[in-house]
This record gives sequence, C-alpha cells and structure tokens, in this order.
Amino acid sequence: MAEEYPAGVTAAKHPLAGFEERRVSVKGVDVRYFVAGAGDPPVVLVHGLAGAAANWVSVAAGLARRHRVLVPDLPGHGGSGGVPGLPNLAPFAEIVHELAAREGGLPALLAGHSLGAVVAVRHAVRYPAATLGIVLVGAAGIRSTTRTAAALLSLTALVQPGRRLAPQRARIASSARLRVAVFGGWGASDPAALAPAAADALLVDVPLHTDVAGASSALVRDDVRPLLGHVRCPTVVLWGDRDTQVPLEDAFVYARALGAELRVIADCGHLLVVERPAECIDAIEALASV
Repeated sequence: MAEEYPAGVTAAKHPLAGFEERRVSVKGVDVRYFVAGAGDPPVVLVHGLAGAAANWVSVAAGLARRHRVLVPDLPGHGGSGGVPGLPNLAPFAEIVHELAAREGGLPALLAGHSLGAVVAVRHAVRYPAATLGIVLVGAAGIRSTTRTAAALLSLTALVQPGRRLAPQRARIASSARLRVAVFGGWGASDPAALAPAAADALLVDVPLHTDVAGASSALVRDDVRPLLGHVRCPTVVLWGDRDTQVPLEDAFVYARALGAELRVIADCGHLLVVERPAECIDAIEALASV
C-alpha cells in the first residue's frame, strides 16, 4: 500500500535502501517495519519521539552486513498506525516484541534512541529471556518527566515543526546553512557536517506521523528509574557530550543504576544516530560480542 503524503510533499525512495518494507497488524495496530541482513544476534533498532525507522539509515546499513536487522516505525510514527490512550510506553515495547517474534528475531539486542531507549528498557524488564542486551542512545525517561520537559514536548507536538519543514527537505539536506538552521542547537553539535542523506532521513517520513502527541504524553508519564533495578541484561549507555535535550547527568544516572558501560561521544549532540553512526554501530557490536 502506497503511503499517503499531504499535498505539496513529494514521496521519495525510502532511505533504508536494501531493506525490505513490510506491514503487519500487531495488537490491532498496523505497523510498518523494515528488515535486512542475516546473522546472530538479531538487532532491533527503535527510533525516538517524532522520528521514524529512516533515522537509523547509516546504523542499520552497517549492522545488516553481519546481523539480521529489524527497524520498526513506532505506533503513530512514520507509516504505522497509532495506539489510542497510551498510559505509558509499555504498549510500544509489547508491539516491538511481538513484531520481532513474528520475524523470528528473538532473542535480540535492542538499541533505542531517546524515547526508543525507554522502549528498550521496558522490553528488557518485560521480556528478559528475549532481550540479549540493550544500547541506550541519548536516552529519555528521566529529564523528560519534569514539568519543564512536559511543557516543551507539548508545545513541540502542537507546533509540529518537522511537518512544516518536511516539504523543503531536499533543500534543507543539500544546504549546510539550512542544516544548521534546522538541526542546530537542539539536535546536532555540527549540523553543517551532517551527510545530506542523513538530514533527509530525519524528515522524509515526518508527514506520515499520526500521533506524536500521544507518544509525547506517554513519555512524560514514563519515569524509567523504578524500572532500572529490574534490568538483567548487559547494557551500554551512549551519549553525546553536547546533548541539549537529555543532559549528560542523566547518562550517569542510567550507568550507575544499570552497572552499565558509559560511552560519551565528544562534540556530539542528541542526534547520535546520524551524527556518529560508526560509534553507534561499535557500541552495538561490542554488546553483540559479550
């Protein structure tokens, strides 16, 4: 089924070239996801709030050379339908789990970026036998539960800046000046240095989002700290030292509570998955070898 983009937005060849696009109904939700590669352990990549599977473009391609890789659009994001009345992010973890199970991709390593890291933590707690390890990349779940964060997330969900910018994604991706204007400050430490393909991947599926606001509200309610003591699998915490969305102090909270290795990436912002894909791949591969 062809995706329906709003008027004025041109669909493009999906950035996850070489991945097979699939759809399935999971717990009553129509989920779009991408699969490629072969080899154990399988890896599931979980994007962040207002993101999509495409955000993992460089990481997914690198991992698929050695692993079976599954990359879903979370409910309400990209080409996936929403989950009404989300109480927290547990339903996302359940959907990711069932999707991976149907693909024969369990037990798996899970890597989650921002909101996706909370999903990975919930998966590890809910399905310990199916979780070989988790990599938490610029993880939300701590500062995102504060009143200030709640107000900012609500405003962002209301304004939807990505949806307004998506029609100009080709111009933005090809211009260092526009990449700085769009991704600077909040997202990337050096947005001018972002590969055009990576910048495009951050915007290509934004017009398809149907319920970022619901996911945002669920994230605000989902403080992961009570869960961390129940995580039993190996964990790596990966953080940009210039992350303005989730501060480095949160990384130390995660690492201490989980007894996890902490990797801090110099001169890197919140968008590690496109700024430093090689470091993300290295962290996942290190866990895969444990």
